[in-house]
Amino acid sequence: MSERYFSVNGAKRGKSGIALAFSLLAMIGTAANAASETTKPIDGGVLNVGLATDASIIDPSITGNSVTALITRNVVDSLVGQAEDNKFTPWLAESWDINGDNTVYTFHLRQGVTFSDGTPLDAAAVKYNFDRILDPNTTSSYAKSLLGPIDKIEVPDSRTVVIRYRQSFAPLLQGLSLPYLGIQSSTYLQKAQSTTNTVVGSGPYVLDNFTKGSGSKLSRRADYSWGPGYAAHKGPAHFDQIVFKYLPEASVRLGALASGQLQAIDAVPPANYRSVQGNGKLQVVTRENPGVNSAYFLNTSKGPFQDLKVRQAFQSAVNGPAAVKAAFFGTLKPADNILGPSTLYYDHDISSSWGFDLAKANRLLDEAGWSQKDADGVRKKDGGRLTLHYVYDSTSLAATEVTLAQAVQYQVRQAGFDLQLDPVDAGGWTARANANDYDLVSFFYVRAEPDILRTVFHSAYIPPAGQNASRVKSLDEKLTKAVGASDTERKKLYAEIQKEVIEQAYAVPLFVAAYQLGASKSLHGISWATNAKPNFYDAWLDR
Repeated sequence: MSERYFSVNGAKRGKSGIALAFSLLAMIGTAANAASETTKPIDGGVLNVGLATDASIIDPSITGNSVTALITRNVVDSLVGQAEDNKFTPWLAESWDINGDNTVYTFHLRQGVTFSDGTPLDAAAVKYNFDRILDPNTTSSYAKSLLGPIDKIEVPDSRTVVIRYRQSFAPLLQGLSLPYLGIQSSTYLQKAQSTTNTVVGSGPYVLDNFTKGSGSKLSRRADYSWGPGYAAHKGPAHFDQIVFKYLPEASVRLGALASGQLQAIDAVPPANYRSVQGNGKLQVVTRENPGVNSAYFLNTSKGPFQDLKVRQAFQSAVNGPAAVKAAFFGTLKPADNILGPSTLYYDHDISSSWGFDLAKANRLLDEAGWSQKDADGVRKKDGGRLTLHYVYDSTSLAATEVTLAQAVQYQVRQAGFDLQLDPVDAGGWTARANANDYDLVSFFYVRAEPDILRTVFHSAYIPPAGQNASRVKSLDEKLTKAVGASDTERKKLYAEIQKEVIEQAYAVPLFVAAYQLGASKSLHGISWATNAKPNFYDAWLDR
């Protein structure tokens, strides 16, 4: 999840609006789960959830959209689960074996699992799913990155799947636990002309419909009995239905939650955080995201940012903590590194190596030849202005993040940068990214595994092949080596990678993203996935 959230791109296709970030609450999740510890769950009813951002594609295999992951986690199961304490648990695979150098993974599948179309979930279906993801024609850039450098997939019998690697690949189990590698019906996939609006899985709910710009409706499977090992119960889910409604206006979501029309919403605006917490019938539960922090990614392949000194000057001209405080009312933690603090191998020493320094920014720009300024205070060189184009998806960038961008726009102007905000729609953003027509974009990726850095900085994922928006190639060797190295070596390599990202100013970290759930206090049983998304399998309403 990793998953992509585009703050100014767009996203997520993670979308950034779904994850307005807040500092981790001291008692995360206790309010949402306290009643479920002492009260027997109640079956039935409908859970109505309001979402701030939309998904354009519902097939989790071909998108990195976090909304897609949130919805389809209820529809597709995974080979393995990952509990909140990061331990891996059985799910579709009741057990697995890994050889000594992480090059051969053997999964033993659970018996009796069926997809919602009635077909059996067997080894052939699992192989078909992964082969489809690996097929370049499927354009599964994110899901493909989670699978890594597979050599071959074998099915010695109907209950056994063997995945062989060309080199050691340690992060596989964590990737397999995410919805993006969830198993879909191979019968459905072979017949479907398009999977944009439909998905058929073996999960506790069936997708009745998905409409872009509107939402999704899910219905409970009465015969479900193979939930993940970390779940609080076995058997069918508690709700008859889950309805996800796309409601981009914060006031509408908040009003619907307060009136009881919705039982949960995401992206509670910072300005309303205290009022929601102060409502005796409501609660706010927040989870900090692991993975790549929300950041500006600077295009090193063209324009002014080809020059290291200009990139470093821009990085030094951004006062991240001040901008984040202005946009998020002090409820959001500024980023001090490209990785979030809850990510494996996060290096806390990076924070002391960079930061806001306007004098440094001015000095570097002078050294880079941008020593003159026009009447507007914008620097000039060879007759050209120091203009930068920040391209973002206006349908997925939250209002608070536009405010953040405007604050940064003002800050860097003090050093002589002319930062232009270029809003486009989702299709326009993709076209601009693929055509290399931007100077900077922003997004964040959610994944507890530091291998997410490979998705964001390896040359194999330069657009249109993926999300290496900085278009760098210098980190390839270390990123490739890290996935199969020992723990000690991995820690060393990822520390070096984090250091280079900051020193070479490939990115300007902004804030530590988080998922914020505003919910009725009658909603119980929410658990949290390691990609900081709420799980609804154990959820129920006290009516």
